[in-house]
Amino acid sequence: QVQLVESGGGLVQAGGSLRLSCAASGRPSSNYAMGWFRQAPGKEREFVAAINWNGYTTRYADSVKGRFTISRDNGKNTVYLQMNSLKPEDTAVHYCAANHRVGAVEIIAGRYDYWGQGTQVTVSS
Repeated sequence: QVQLVESGGGLVQAGGSLRLSCAASGRPSSNYAMGWFRQAPGKEREFVAAINWNGYTTRYADSVKGRFTISRDNGKNTVYLQMNSLKPEDTAVHYCAANHRVGAVEIIAGRYDYWGQGTQVTVSS
């Protein structure tokens, strides 16, 4: 079983940047494909980005394509989400997730096996 801990959230003005990190422990992160999801108040959890086990395949939600970049460093057991040109609508709790289907870039939350506790991202206008 893997444990996931997110960090890097905070308050930023519109147009600014943040980099989220997701540190994995308990098992090597290379054993998992990884994803980022987010949930705003009163809304369902939505897909943001996903990456396969070696980082060669990525996928993004249309709402973040061209602004966000997902990457991973398996040597550090860490996955990153670089968020640029942030908008107020990006405000949400952002969650890191892992699944055993290492080659996949899953966009459905129910297909992930492990979740972090989330980190708050707030973008002011």
